[in-house]
Amino acid sequence: MIQAVASNHVAFHEGVAPGTIIYSVENGKILDVLQGRVATERELIGCGWNLESYDIVSPYLIMPGLVDAHVHLNEPGRTEWEGFETGTKAAVAGGVTTVIDMPLNAIPPTTNIKNFKLKLDAAEGQLWCDVGFWGGLVPDNLADLKPLVEAGVRGFKGFLIDSGVDEFPAIDKRYIQQALHLLQGEKTMVMFHAELQLPEPGHEHTIVDYNGELGTDSNAENLLSATKSLSSVEPKYGQVSELIQHHEDHLDSITTPLEAAENEICDHSLSKIDPCEYNSFLLSRPDHFETDAVALIVSCLRNSILQNGIEKSPFVHIVHLASMEALPILKRAKDMGLPITAETCFHYLSLAAERVPKSKTFYKCCPPIRSEKNRKELWRALREGLITSVVSDHSPCIPELKDLAKGDFFSAWGGIASVGLGLPLLYTNGASIAEIIQWCCENTSKQVGLDHRKGFLRTGYDADFVIFDINTYQTVDNDKVYFKNKLTAYDGFKLKGLVRNTYVRGKLAFELDGMGHNKNPPGQTILERRRT
Repeated sequence: MIQAVASNHVAFHEGVAPGTIIYSVENGKILDVLQGRVATERELIGCGWNLESYDIVSPYLIMPGLVDAHVHLNEPGRTEWEGFETGTKAAVAGGVTTVIDMPLNAIPPTTNIKNFKLKLDAAEGQLWCDVGFWGGLVPDNLADLKPLVEAGVRGFKGFLIDSGVDEFPAIDKRYIQQALHLLQGEKTMVMFHAELQLPEPGHEHTIVDYNGELGTDSNAENLLSATKSLSSVEPKYGQVSELIQHHEDHLDSITTPLEAAENEICDHSLSKIDPCEYNSFLLSRPDHFETDAVALIVSCLRNSILQNGIEKSPFVHIVHLASMEALPILKRAKDMGLPITAETCFHYLSLAAERVPKSKTFYKCCPPIRSEKNRKELWRALREGLITSVVSDHSPCIPELKDLAKGDFFSAWGGIASVGLGLPLLYTNGASIAEIIQWCCENTSKQVGLDHRKGFLRTGYDADFVIFDINTYQTVDNDKVYFKNKLTAYDGFKLKGLVRNTYVRGKLAFELDGMGHNKNPPGQTILERRRT
């Protein structure tokens, strides 16, 4: 079954131009691309194509399907939070044709072959987009890493701070060193949630400075985060954090949290923190949580390469980078030629701490949404190529865990639900189509080792493409989102751009003005071993 689609506006790697795409529904591949013109049906038949259908969709844009490399689908085990069906339906409704499922928040996590097989069984018949998988880095699972590589995971993710769920504990420096050594020569990626856990009281806070040498940090921000009132980490699932008192009900200036907190120390006056004020939570996750973690990761990677050489080193990746203060460390690492990349998220590019209302805990995530200045610096880093990709970090939960009734940022679960919203969010915030494709299609496909088949409109690639209406506005409505729990940080946001149709390997997965979602889920699990 051969079909074709064309438009005066097709987003190729080289730019937007007229184009015609011929594809097979049977093998799911793009058979030919005619760049620079909208062919007539007669012309295509004359070239030997026996077409079942030919759709010219001008003035709409045809673009590659997005590859969202950071999604928590939470199945099996926490399907009240999300699941393969609802998560992938939300993805294709927003033009995402491939998601890579994170190893945690499902029970059991993807940390060994047995658990991975349980996840694959749970995915059977429930995928509206293609789904790949990350494995997990947890204490005592080093022996499981190579078998997981062989089974097709795209790479591994670990936490340097409490993950919030008991079944996915944090790893330490020794584990990082061992994992980098063990995975020498493997085609894989080692990724980190880059916030560094504070030491226990009475221990020094030892970090790595920007030059990669060990040192003891004594700056004011580190002192503040070591105080009990500011050392809150992600709350344990089902538990509520305790707060210390602070001298103000809330902080008036969210753009200068360090200044405000320094004044508290100088005044020796700790009274009550208002847990419903976003700034209180922001102070508990200072920038150095991220800078310390990134510096430690860079140091471990550098030392591994000095010992083993760069040729066989696995790639290292920083997930959901949120702090502009970490950018100089990342730049220095790249200037040194280290194989390290970083992503940021739609929410860090779209939202700012100054605009988070009191008690609106659906804005809580870790690392936190930071200042407007910080947001602009992340955009700059993206456009300069220092940050290379943008993902959703779709991390949903049931509304009760957001503690909406109390509005307590400290007790609320951290995570923002947004899979499928990223394309119009970026477009509304001023990203060009070329930039979106680079950050969310091409670079994410490279990150997950699928750039030989996804992320581009090229002959021989998967026929994953989206019909995108760049001129129509939509208003986000929590009641109408497709993921399981109808709770976002974007309810009421007016966004420019609307996905009309989404095709996964040539099959229509979502049609806005027709059937909605295909009754037959077209998605597949991605289990091929990485080539790069």
